[in-house]
Amino acid sequence: PGVTNVRNLASRHWQRWLGPAHRCLVPITSFAEPVNGGNQWFSCADPDRPMFFAGIETRSWRSVRKVKDGETEDDLFAFLTCLPNVEVAAVHPKAMPVILTKPGEWDLWLNSPIEAAQQLQRPLPDGALLPLDTADETGRLI
Repeated sequence: PGVTNVRNLASRHWQRWLGPAHRCLVPITSFAEPVNGGNQWFSCADPDRPMFFAGIETRSWRSVRKVKDGETEDDLFAFLTCLPNVEVAAVHPKAMPVILTKPGEWDLWLNSPIEAAQQLQRPLPDGALLPLDTADETGRLI
């Protein structure tokens, strides 16, 4: 299985993909963390604030992921994670996705050297996320 969460930016595994050419923003309206055989959904406490996961991608990666498939060419991605804020920690005490909500953060993540961009690897402030009590698969309240 592939790794979809990037936590340790000092790991040699991630070094070749940390430059701006491999960084992306993934727009979200909500996200889920697994809990008790289901999911706890979260949305932005401010419904008018855009949110993006800080992502890393590589396109057209050639490798043998499964012997029976042989060599394949795949688009691969992962999300940057950090310690959780108080809302996420209630269900996932180890980590949460890095969520960027301001144009300056988006620009920093997409265009700056990793030494500057890594300052974004921190949780949203406590109170910035709203746990959703009942949600459909898109995260919208039902």
